[in-house]
Amino acid sequence: MERINETAVTEFVFLGFSSLFELQQLLFVVFLLLYLFTLGTNAVILFTILLDRALHTPMYFFLAVLSCSETCYTFVIVPKMLVDLLSQKKTISFVGCAIQMFTFLFLGCSHSFLLAAMGYDRYVAICNPLRYTTLMSPGVCLCLVAMACACGFTISIIITSLVFHLPFHSSNKLLHFFCDISPVLKVASYHTHLSQMVIFMLCALVLVIPLLLILISYIHIIFAILQFSSSVGRYKAFSTCASHLIVVTVHYGCASFIYLRPKNNYTSSQDTLISVSYTILTPLFNPMIYSLRNKEFKSALRRILGRTFFSIQQ
Repeated sequence: MERINETAVTEFVFLGFSSLFELQQLLFVVFLLLYLFTLGTNAVILFTILLDRALHTPMYFFLAVLSCSETCYTFVIVPKMLVDLLSQKKTISFVGCAIQMFTFLFLGCSHSFLLAAMGYDRYVAICNPLRYTTLMSPGVCLCLVAMACACGFTISIIITSLVFHLPFHSSNKLLHFFCDISPVLKVASYHTHLSQMVIFMLCALVLVIPLLLILISYIHIIFAILQFSSSVGRYKAFSTCASHLIVVTVHYGCASFIYLRPKNNYTSSQDTLISVSYTILTPLFNPMIYSLRNKEFKSALRRILGRTFFSIQQ
C-alpha cells in the first residue's frame, strides 16, 4: 500500500522535440508524408503477395508478416507523435504509456525472432533446395511466426511489468517522444540494480540469440554458395540474401545502439535521432528493400496492375 501511495504520477509529458519548437510544424508535415507513404507501400506489398499465387511461397509469407509487423509498429508510435507535434500538451496517461511500451516491445522483439526465421528460410532454400517444400511447409512457417510472437510477448510483458512496478513520483517528464525503456527508467524514483540488470539481460537476449541464429545460417549459406560451380549461380544465391542482410544490419545496429549501452552513456538527443530512424524510416525502407529490388515481386506487381487496368477498361 505504501508503494501505491508513493506512485503519484498519473501521466507523462513528452519532451522529445521540445528543443525544435520552431520546426515542429515542418516536422509534422515531413513525418506525416513519410507515414502515409509507409502505409501505402506496405499495403501494396501485402495485397500483391495476397493476390498473386506465384508469391505464395515461404519467403513472401515471411515478407508479408514483416510488412504487417512494420505497419503495426508505426501505428503504436507515429500517430501519437504527430498529434503531439501540433499540441501544446504532449502527455500520455500512466496506463497508456505502459500499453505503448508493451506493444512496441512485443512487435520489436517479435521482429528480431522473425528475422531469424527468415534467415533459416534462406538457409533451407540454398543448402537444402530439394527438401525446401517439405522443411518449409505452411505449417512450419506458421509455427515459426507463432514462436516469434510468443517469444516477443513473453519478453515484452516481463520488461513492461518490471518497469511499471517501479515508483514514479519525482518527475513525469520524458526526454523522448514515446515511452521507451531508458527514458521511463530515468524518471523512476528508484530502481534496484537487479531489476535494471534483468531488463538489460532480456534486451541483450532478444538481440543476441536471433543474431547468433542468423550468423549460423549464413555461415552454412556461404560455405554452400562457395561450392557452386557457376558464378551466375553464386551471384543469384548471394542476391537472394542481400536484402535480408541489409535489414538485419539496420535493425540490429539501431537496436544495439539504443538498448545495449551502459546507462551513463544515455543521451536523449542521440536516442531521439536513432528512434526517429527506426520508427519512421526503417518501416518505410525495409519492405522496399525486400520487394522493389526483387524481380519476381515486380513482375507480380505488374501482372496485378495489368489485370486491374484491364478489368477497369471492360
